Amino acid sequence: MDRFWENKTLAEMTEAEWESLCDGCGRCCLHKLEDEDSGAVFFTSVSCRLLDTHACRCTHYPQRLRYVPDCIVLEPTQLAGASALPTSCAYRRLAEGRGLPDWHPLLSGDPESVHDAGMSVRDRVISEIRVDEENLEDYLLDWPED
Repeated sequence: MDRFWENKTLAEMTEAEWESLCDGCGRCCLHKLEDEDSGAVFFTSVSCRLLDTHACRCTHYPQRLRYVPDCIVLEPTQLAGASALPTSCAYRRLAEGRGLPDWHPLLSGDPESVHDAGMSVRDRVISEIRVDEENLEDYLLDWPED
């Protein structure tokens, strides 16, 4: 197995390598609330309308910015202090100098391992189309950390 993430910086990775770092948890597609005083970020159980909440993948990934202009676009230069990403996120972990978790599909060889480990949003969230944005505080959750 080519463990490219151990030998390359995020900026050195090919597009295919970069995309393969996504573990498919879907947590970056959740609405988040930020405490204005502390800057702390809190995840909700409300997902972007484009997220397939079972597959944990964007249904319009290549064109997502056309439908959701404020969608997170990850780039190596933007990952420092990426509090909008969960601490379990491979991009965030590698930017912080940590390795991939044991359940990451690149290590396990199984795309289901993220779900089996309980780290994904699979069937645990609802789409934003079913929630009044003014009530997001009612959907705050403590997601598992890395």
